[in-house]
Amino acid sequence: MKLCALLQIDEEVAKLLQLKAQLGGDEGKHQFVLKTAKGTRDYNPKQMAIREKVFSTIVSCFKRHGAETIDTPVFELKETLTGKYGEDSKLIYDLKDQGGELLSLRYDLTVPFARYLAMNKITNIKRYHIAKVYRRDNPAMTRGRYREFYQCDFDIAGQYDAMIPDAECLKIVYEILSELDLGDFRIKVNDRRILDGMFAVCGVPDEKFRTICSTVDKLDKMPWEEVRREMVEEKGLSEQAADQIGEYVSMQGERLLQDQKLSQSKLACAGLADIKQLFSYLQLFQVTDKVVFDLSLARGLDYYTGIIYEAVLTQAGVAAACGEAQNGAGGEESVSVGSVAGGGRYDGLVGMFDPKGRKVPCVGVSIGIERIFSIMEQKAEASAEKIRTTQVQVMVASAQKNLLEERLKLITELWSAGIKAEVMYKKNPKLLSQLQHCEEAGIPLVAILGEQELKDGVVKLRVVASREEPRPQTTPGQIKSRETLTETSHTHTHTHTQSTVH
Repeated sequence: MKLCALLQIDEEVAKLLQLKAQLGGDEGKHQFVLKTAKGTRDYNPKQMAIREKVFSTIVSCFKRHGAETIDTPVFELKETLTGKYGEDSKLIYDLKDQGGELLSLRYDLTVPFARYLAMNKITNIKRYHIAKVYRRDNPAMTRGRYREFYQCDFDIAGQYDAMIPDAECLKIVYEILSELDLGDFRIKVNDRRILDGMFAVCGVPDEKFRTICSTVDKLDKMPWEEVRREMVEEKGLSEQAADQIGEYVSMQGERLLQDQKLSQSKLACAGLADIKQLFSYLQLFQVTDKVVFDLSLARGLDYYTGIIYEAVLTQAGVAAACGEAQNGAGGEESVSVGSVAGGGRYDGLVGMFDPKGRKVPCVGVSIGIERIFSIMEQKAEASAEKIRTTQVQVMVASAQKNLLEERLKLITELWSAGIKAEVMYKKNPKLLSQLQHCEEAGIPLVAILGEQELKDGVVKLRVVASREEPRPQTTPGQIKSRETLTETSHTHTHTHTQSTVH
């Protein structure tokens, strides 16, 4: 009897719990989980200030090299993206059918660019594009690997003499990484034709070229033993072919040029000749100290047809940039910490979209902004430098009560003159509170209004950092001058506030 009673109680409790769940808990309210979606993140004002600085550096470089900008939709027809990324196609985000169209979120900015060229019959353009892309990948947030992230692309489309645009793309990578001061870096260079020639002489079947290429591209993340195992056990390549590939990827420069087997491949010879031409231009661009020819570089995307390259930061360089101590002996070789830029030549991609198959030769580079940003954030944390999250140049303050109207009149004049200014949203704020706000926000100047100043028709201008008042007789007309503000702040403020006044 007791067992029956206990079972009956359990049944009644289960019914009550089920009813409670249907009602949505004790308060009948849905409980939201407050988190960002997997592989995404929010950015606070401090992080955005760093981010904007990085973007500004990159855009300035792109513009310096004569690029114009475009934009494309965040999603494309699914068929536009299908078959362009090799094994990585599985990472494309597909959307539900909307109005009879099968759509996918863009995976990169290169395929939409090729579609844009073919659709608009453009055969010649130098463009940059900065926008978000999406990948259904396993995120590694600490290493700057996300499912939603920005790409910063620079591409040159058009028929030009060999390797001149390609060399400029590498020069751009060199300039950006140098200017951002991320520490030591290397730009690895290879050519898809050399790889294809190498695969052919090693006995890799034609249909396995791209899949083996994707595996070779993992050499910067995996040891050779694991790469070899994947080629043999997972992709069915013969052990002999895998071992020959291993020998080739360890070779450098002149040894490759003199290799008898490789010289039998026309594709490989053409690629090696272009690499030689490329390095002659890179020498003129004064970037050869950071560029190395590396046959292990493969870049897995299907659309590359010629030169390919990738920029990697070294661990020692990142540690130095972030002010960290290095472990191990001082002479230990630097280890790469992942790609921060990559690109190459893709002469056949536009033709895939053109109804008549007309080709537009293209070469470009993509800057890995998320990894760069992660390192810049580490640098900022290691540094004692205070990061300003606004660009306010002057705070309009009052020393007495009942001066709100006068403050609002003066700030209106400043805004009209193009000066970045701020006022506290209180009728009668304390002067100390207003000055404390300036110190916390890094505002270099404060314009103080008082009854005596209003009678005299002047504004008291104070330098926040030094508390000096260099211009006791500044009139509203004078303070409207950008030159007055700039001169005052440069003369009397500390270094960290000087750079914020323009």
